[in-house]
Amino acid sequence: MRLAEYPDDIAFATAIGIARAQPPVSAQARQVPERLMREAQLCRKLGLSKPLISEMLVRAGRHGTSLETELLASGAVSPDIYYEALAELLGLPFVAELDPAEVEDLPGIDTQLAQPTAIRLRPRGRPPLAAIVPSADRIEEIGERLRLAPPLGATMVATTPTAMRAALWQAGHDRRLRAAVDQLFSTAPEASARITLWGRQGFYLGAALTLVLMLLVTVPGTILRVLHVTLGLFFFATVMVRFYALLAKWREKRRPRARPSAGRRPVYSVFVALYREAAVVPQLVATLNRLEWPAACLDIKLICEADDRETLDALAAASLGPQYEVVKVPPAQPRTKPKALTYALGAARGDYLVIYDAEDRIDPLQLEEAWRTFEAGPPDIACLQAPLIVTNARESWLSALFAVEYAGLFRALLPFLAGVRMPMPLGGTSNHFRTRVLQAVGGWDPYNVTEDADLGLRLFRRGYRCGVLSTPTYEEAPTELRAWLGQRTRWFKGWLQTWLVLMREPSRLVRDMGLGPSLVFQLLVGGLILSSLAHPLLLAYVGVILWRLVAQQSTIGVFDLALFALDFMSIAGSYLAFILLGRIGMTFRERLAVGPRWLLTPFYWMLISLAAWRAVRELHSNPFFWNKTAHRPAQARVQHEAATDAG
Repeated sequence: MRLAEYPDDIAFATAIGIARAQPPVSAQARQVPERLMREAQLCRKLGLSKPLISEMLVRAGRHGTSLETELLASGAVSPDIYYEALAELLGLPFVAELDPAEVEDLPGIDTQLAQPTAIRLRPRGRPPLAAIVPSADRIEEIGERLRLAPPLGATMVATTPTAMRAALWQAGHDRRLRAAVDQLFSTAPEASARITLWGRQGFYLGAALTLVLMLLVTVPGTILRVLHVTLGLFFFATVMVRFYALLAKWREKRRPRARPSAGRRPVYSVFVALYREAAVVPQLVATLNRLEWPAACLDIKLICEADDRETLDALAAASLGPQYEVVKVPPAQPRTKPKALTYALGAARGDYLVIYDAEDRIDPLQLEEAWRTFEAGPPDIACLQAPLIVTNARESWLSALFAVEYAGLFRALLPFLAGVRMPMPLGGTSNHFRTRVLQAVGGWDPYNVTEDADLGLRLFRRGYRCGVLSTPTYEEAPTELRAWLGQRTRWFKGWLQTWLVLMREPSRLVRDMGLGPSLVFQLLVGGLILSSLAHPLLLAYVGVILWRLVAQQSTIGVFDLALFALDFMSIAGSYLAFILLGRIGMTFRERLAVGPRWLLTPFYWMLISLAAWRAVRELHSNPFFWNKTAHRPAQARVQHEAATDAG
């Protein structure tokens, strides 16, 4: 909060001033010895043992944090006990829990979710109070001010950061929910998928369909050939992008694996959105606990729907350390992952922020590599995508080809796009962001069901770029057709939403992105959609021409033969690029797990086409429906193989 927000309340303004949060890490690092010694003396006064204080001093010096931060992150002291002791030193009442109904929901109060320092309470039948979170580095100053103005103590209570955040989440949840749902649409409606087709788009689409139908009636042969050539060339261009990525992958040099190092660490926010994920909670917590990052510098937010009792109960039963916070999102439409993430975004404490899915098994060094890459790179690198590796390729032919697809996408195509500074649709997890940039562009679109692709392209349009990492995230692919088809239909629906959003003003898109990047966008997103929709039609044409050639029942014109050659090259090239990109990105063990099932690629592509057509229908009938993919804990064998490959 800002002092100027409380001009009518001098006592409360004074409380805000004396409860300022500790300076940021960079400022702390310049005064480590004196600051740490004062904190050590305070801890001795509180009765903490010398060995514990010495250990926390070492950690604070190593990470560039404070002794207080390390002490609370270690779990050696309960926050309630620690802050109650500070309150006793100051002569202030200590309140372990705040009543959300007493919190005054003032403008700017959400800053206290990220850095709890002071809020105003209005208890019933009593004068207003200031609830403060005292900090070790300001304890002497707070005490001195209270001694100089004794009546001030009667207007203040001390509490813990956890208690303050809990009250704030409850006090402002309706306002915060409205902002999460409406803010992007209100501030930048052209970037929101809330309206599927704008009026102008609907007019142009209707006019185009009318024109095509008229031409089909008057000159059917000509218009069919024009459409066929257009589709074929677009399909072929989309395939060629993947072959360029294949060449780049062949020339790529292996990147050295990140290693942890000593030194100052910024706070890193880790967001995980969970919905009906009780089964994977133990695996998720174990995975997050293995991250090679100081607990004192972690801000882990597990974001759940408030009515998802099963998942919330599983989290309550888990042993969550002080670095964890469970955020409960009030139930409301649209029920999407991006809405939940946006709801919590304002509470992020980290300089950097990463999102994961509940089923992810994360390489422990991923945050280390991301931080180093951000620090070494230019400021226009706003996001880094970690590769996603499928570890259950042995289970079914669907999971095997899913593994091939992911290997080609995350270990060949996306690195190629990043290397040539082109727009990059992100994957749905393991996206690392500069937090301030993510907040500046409006976060995620709550109405887009592939918020990842949309955000990556929006960042590029705003002048930022995305890069890639080498440390992976492991996950399992759907093994059953129903689950795979539901997930893939949602993806295509989101890609359609993203394409329609960016194509609202094509000329502005070219101005914002540049001609080359906007063409790449058309090939990546538009090409993916169009080629998937057209695939069975082109395949049928190739089949008919082949049958006529074999049967020799009629002559085939030169133009038809040229179309046949174009379609055959496009279809065969798409299969070949799919297989080669995937296999070149895989390890030897992964290729063994897939075995000969890559031969089923044509059938996989037909399923992709089916999902694309289903998405067109669902975009009209149920545009914001989030088809939830059920997850399960990874098998022990799969986890062992993933760890072996990582090593």
